[in-house]
Amino acid sequence: MKRFSFSCLWKKLYTLMLTNITLIQKTTVRLISYSMHLGKKLHTLTLTNITLIEKTSIQFIEKLKGIEISKKTVVHFFEKKRTSTITKLEMVKKTSVQLLGYLKNIEVSKKTIFHSPKTISNLVLRDLNSMRRMSSYVAAAVIGSIGLVLLIIVTLDSIGAMIDGAGDITTDYTFLQVLIYVTLTIPSRIYEFLPTAALVGCLVGLGALANNSELIIIRAAGVSVLRIVWMVIRPVLVLVLFCSMFGEYVVPHSEKYAESRRMLLTKGKLAQGSASGLWNKEGNEFTHIDAIFPGGELFGVTRYQFDDNHVLKIASFAGKASFQGEGWVEELGAATHFEENSTRVETFITRDWSTDLSPELLNIASLPSGSLSMRDLSKHSNYLKDQGQDASRYELDFWRKALQPFTIISLILIAASFIFGPLRQVSMGYRIFAGVVVGIVFRISQDLLGPASIVFGFSPFIAVILPAAVCSYAGISLLRRAS
Repeated sequence: MKRFSFSCLWKKLYTLMLTNITLIQKTTVRLISYSMHLGKKLHTLTLTNITLIEKTSIQFIEKLKGIEISKKTVVHFFEKKRTSTITKLEMVKKTSVQLLGYLKNIEVSKKTIFHSPKTISNLVLRDLNSMRRMSSYVAAAVIGSIGLVLLIIVTLDSIGAMIDGAGDITTDYTFLQVLIYVTLTIPSRIYEFLPTAALVGCLVGLGALANNSELIIIRAAGVSVLRIVWMVIRPVLVLVLFCSMFGEYVVPHSEKYAESRRMLLTKGKLAQGSASGLWNKEGNEFTHIDAIFPGGELFGVTRYQFDDNHVLKIASFAGKASFQGEGWVEELGAATHFEENSTRVETFITRDWSTDLSPELLNIASLPSGSLSMRDLSKHSNYLKDQGQDASRYELDFWRKALQPFTIISLILIAASFIFGPLRQVSMGYRIFAGVVVGIVFRISQDLLGPASIVFGFSPFIAVILPAAVCSYAGISLLRRAS
């Protein structure tokens, strides 16, 4: 079977057109010749009739003169039509020549495109560079907005923390110490507020592009809604990866040092029995520690030992305890023994303390569970389970950290769906308000479902993933409707 040729078809069409033009030209010439011949015969006949009628009546001769005038009008009409027809035929011929030249150029371009790999690669690279520039522009707008929103939120939260910390100011814990504590806790605040900042920042960044009609131009260039959303998600994934490493390796150490320093300055000299500090249960012994410093140094160690009937047997207090070799050593303390009818007090300068607690576990336990790394959360969770204690709070925070990338992506999806859907033509203030409302609702739902999983005993994984899954489903549905 012969292969279909586009140029061959147009050549045949051009030949057919020339044939038709020639036929029309010949027919027109014949028509004009026949008209002129007919006019000549009519002229001869008219002259003969005029000679005969002239002899009869002068009025008839006048009529014949009118016929002569009509004859001249007919001849002039046919001459005019002939000239117009020839002009049109010349225009058709010229147009056909131009069309043939255009078709030849198309044929050359087709051969150039389909037979030159270098041309194809240049076209592909040019398209890729254009998409890369467009993607970088969208990414810069979104990441810049997220950074600005995160800066504002962290600044406001830090100011609130300084105001709250002013109530704890003492002679040892001055306002300068409050500033140092707040500064050391800024990394954990950045990690905590990143999802909310991603939501509001995405609304602000994409909203600015929409207000300047830049999203319309990008759509007009052939970029789909889902492609634009991917342009937004891709740099956010890099940001999420960086913040995950930040939360895993930077936040725990800065938070640990800040809390230890604060506990030492505010509670290091408190009396035993304080409800603050760190409490730990190991078998029938309860331990309270006022402050924990990195490197295995404890301050204000109070221990309560009970028998199997839950009767207090020994209560002791040591001003300091340090980890030496493979065990703990208490320093400068006293122990009270509760006997049947009396009490007995023993003082000591140093004594050994046998416990399964290690400096690493104490450092983990001294921090809020939200500031721990996933590795530390898993380790402390296993330790609590081995001691027969409830570890659901640490499991909940573990899943919150593990699923934070999915949470941020779900919020990005809901923000993008708002821009391409219901919030397409509203003001920037309204978009920010909507983002803050959605962020608050999302945060409250997580804060409600988290403790509910501890109280009612269902999996913390469900409590964390359910709000994110709902946001993802809503965002994808709205984006599909918009596209």
